[in-house]
Amino acid sequence: MPNSQSEMELQSQQDFVDQVREIMAVRAAHQPPLAHVWTYGCQQNVADSQKIKGMLQEMGFDFTDSPDEADFILFNTCAVREHAEDRVFGNVGALKHVKTRRPSVIIALCGCMMQQPQVADRIRKSFPYVSMVFGTHVIHRFPELLFEALTGGKRVFELPDRQGEIVEGLPVMRESDFKAWLPIMYGCDNFCSYCIVPYVRGRERSRSSDAVVNEAKELVKAGYKDITLLGQNVNSYGKGLPEQVNFADLLERINQIPGDFRIRFMTSHPKDATHELIDTMSRCDKVARHLHLPFQSGNDQILKAMNRHYTRQQYLDLVSYVKEKIPDICLTSDIIVGFPGETYEQFLDTLDLVRQVEFSSLYTFIYSPRGGTPAAKLPDPVPHEEKAGWLNELLKVQEGIAAKRSAGMVGSTVRVLCEEMGKNGEMCGRTSGNIIVGFPGKSEMIGRFAQVHITSSLNWILKGELVELED
Repeated sequence: MPNSQSEMELQSQQDFVDQVREIMAVRAAHQPPLAHVWTYGCQQNVADSQKIKGMLQEMGFDFTDSPDEADFILFNTCAVREHAEDRVFGNVGALKHVKTRRPSVIIALCGCMMQQPQVADRIRKSFPYVSMVFGTHVIHRFPELLFEALTGGKRVFELPDRQGEIVEGLPVMRESDFKAWLPIMYGCDNFCSYCIVPYVRGRERSRSSDAVVNEAKELVKAGYKDITLLGQNVNSYGKGLPEQVNFADLLERINQIPGDFRIRFMTSHPKDATHELIDTMSRCDKVARHLHLPFQSGNDQILKAMNRHYTRQQYLDLVSYVKEKIPDICLTSDIIVGFPGETYEQFLDTLDLVRQVEFSSLYTFIYSPRGGTPAAKLPDPVPHEEKAGWLNELLKVQEGIAAKRSAGMVGSTVRVLCEEMGKNGEMCGRTSGNIIVGFPGKSEMIGRFAQVHITSSLNWILKGELVELED
């Protein structure tokens, strides 16, 4: 339940919600006013945008996919890679003509990218038509900030460096009726040398276990079938809370909620993935048979330079324990290719680890320097073209592994959550192991579990036939 501080903050913001609703009822050319919200980056950003959209909905807004129609435009930004930042600047630049044509439109930017001082300064100087800029720590104050932008006569920049507080009870507008993101913690304490996240999202803060479990109960009661617990490092959940609780405890409590649903989580840091957590996963029937466990590099020298706090062998030992306890587990991972100073011989250690583990799929990236991180200051002599060659080599190896794993599932019958109709008219769903399955179906099946017999496989996708649609 919301604590007294949350309740006070919510009540304070409710006054601004009411005032914004009244202002927009007069200002908007449409009835009701329209908002366009675009999200870049990770699932945590998506969850943040769902809260912002929930608040916008309370303020009387409907939503549009077209910024040309909107009375309010918001970009929720990502700072993890340079490409994402370049896209934001380009897309914000394209909004100039919208502001020129309709001066009353409010353009706002928020998220991780805005929490970087150099980015905020560039927005302030180069994009004068942006009315609002706010960081990751003040999302709960969004109605207040929008009220200031509407009435204050000047641009609003709210980018505090102080630690963000957790305010429970914010409204959430979810895009799906059966899949939900459920944040359990915010921030990160790991300070991997290449990563900007701890600087823009702050240090780790965990929600109380009661707050998380109660929200999970509400989602199950509302019919959600796939609930993903979110945190930059879910394995360190509970650190700093007055209650004695860890992530394994939280998983166990959510697993005990009555109902037919799956529990997923991300992201797990290998240094904090304990045997207790793996044992809990193995006995919890609602926890998906999927573990995303980023290893980033298979070479110890590079891992040390990345400040990852584990070795290649420790990672392999952990994987061995996971496979022993959960034989049907599907493992996925993240890899950075071409970290500053990495040699081809060191990259081959990564390739060898991929062959040993046989991941279901990989998320692979060429290193992207982030200003303000230690890695950005390191010598980086290998040209991008050579790194791209390494990446292609890695992708070919993984493609062969994925094809072999997929072929091994032909002839089996798997439980699939029906998610959407594909472009080819097939139903698309996912197994507990997060593998995509396509099979003949109808749109009314979406949101239900089905038993599907696998008849063929591609590298990343299984094809099958419906055996039974569950109640």
